[in-house]
Amino acid sequence: MDFITRCIRSMEINTRANGWIIRSTGKQVWKRAGIVYDGDWRCGKRDGFGTLSRMDPETKEYTRVYVGSWRNDKKEGAGSYFYSASAFYEGQWSGDERSGWGRMQYENGELYEGEWLRDKHHGEGLILLANGNRFVGTWSDGKKNGHGQLFFLDRGQLYEGFWVDDVAKCGSISDFGRETAVRPTVYPIPKVCLQDSQAVLMEAQAYFTEDDEKSAEITESVHKQYSP
Repeated sequence: MDFITRCIRSMEINTRANGWIIRSTGKQVWKRAGIVYDGDWRCGKRDGFGTLSRMDPETKEYTRVYVGSWRNDKKEGAGSYFYSASAFYEGQWSGDERSGWGRMQYENGELYEGEWLRDKHHGEGLILLANGNRFVGTWSDGKKNGHGQLFFLDRGQLYEGFWVDDVAKCGSISDFGRETAVRPTVYPIPKVCLQDSQAVLMEAQAYFTEDDEKSAEITESVHKQYSP
């Protein structure tokens, strides 16, 4: 590959086999791409701990892009990736993708901390919005899916319910921190007078689940509770 200039310096050879270097530490420069890797190697691939840097087109200086673990030439394990001066991710990686537990600071001021799968929010997670509001709950394929709590701290309210593909389908809203809210609602929310509000929510949730058989069982159970 003529577009790659490889410069290994301060090399520490740990193991040799049939004349090949199995493990080493050194630096490789991709001149045309403006990328430099400095760290551990195994059989000619990035493996172990290392730092990846990219040249800034304006300053012509190299800035860190990724610092962390590698395996078989891909980001694997714990590491931090710097997308810009104000956006970064720190957490677990698998096969060059964010997977596992991690924290992502976005350029728009939002912060997500929780589980990831293939570069998307997946599992339990918390997102802090730029306006101070926050969501805590379950994610799937990068979207809110399942139970969650959405805190409207700016107006002193809390929504608890069930989401499908980022859309709130059923739930309840109550006052939460109205006394410290920046823009509290004019009037508090009146108390719910249902005999069993949880049963009503369960029936509504069952309507949006994909498991029809389970939905029927939950609905039948709720009907029995309220049958004379």
